Amino acid sequence: MIAIDPTAITERDNYKLLIGSIIPRPIAFVTTLSEDGVLNAAPFSYFTILTANPPMIAVSVQRKAGERKDTSRNAIAKGEMVVHITDSSYLEQVNRTAANLPPEESEVTLTGLTPVPSERIAVPGIAEANIRMECVLEQAIPVGGSEGAPAADLLIGRIVQYHVSESVYDGKGHIDPVALQPISRLAGDFYAKLGDVFVIERPR
Repeated sequence: MIAIDPTAITERDNYKLLIGSIIPRPIAFVTTLSEDGVLNAAPFSYFTILTANPPMIAVSVQRKAGERKDTSRNAIAKGEMVVHITDSSYLEQVNRTAANLPPEESEVTLTGLTPVPSERIAVPGIAEANIRMECVLEQAIPVGGSEGAPAADLLIGRIVQYHVSESVYDGKGHIDPVALQPISRLAGDFYAKLGDVFVIERPR
């Protein structure tokens, strides 16, 4: 084994080790509204579940040169966001939303995705997604970096409404992973599909 001290290597080298080791990562496709009403959309793979009581999820949005990205800025200002599960049916469009656009331009318009009104919040979702979750922002926690210059914003969203396509839902509370065909992030330009599915019974 090679021993590597994270304090002895650069931020970029730490990044490469992390994104190459912690795989696969689900991709949150997040929509937010700017103060001027521009619908922003961007993908994030620093994404996980926090708790089911109440249902809460977390998305870590890295800052750029110490500045908040549109997603963080909008979510914090409005207190709302919609988190979609990225699947193979609209991956190309999701990937294109990662382009650097000025705040006054919408990635949704750029990629031809279809906005759809939410039921419990003001931020629209995206019709192409098979799963979307309307969230209110529970907390936004600056993390990492140095004092006065955080490296990222951890957005904690409480889900107030689920929208699930009949094509991936069994009607009994379960999502069919094979039907969903989620896409996961690896490192660099590499992504992965679901692959083999198998069962191992957990100890009771």
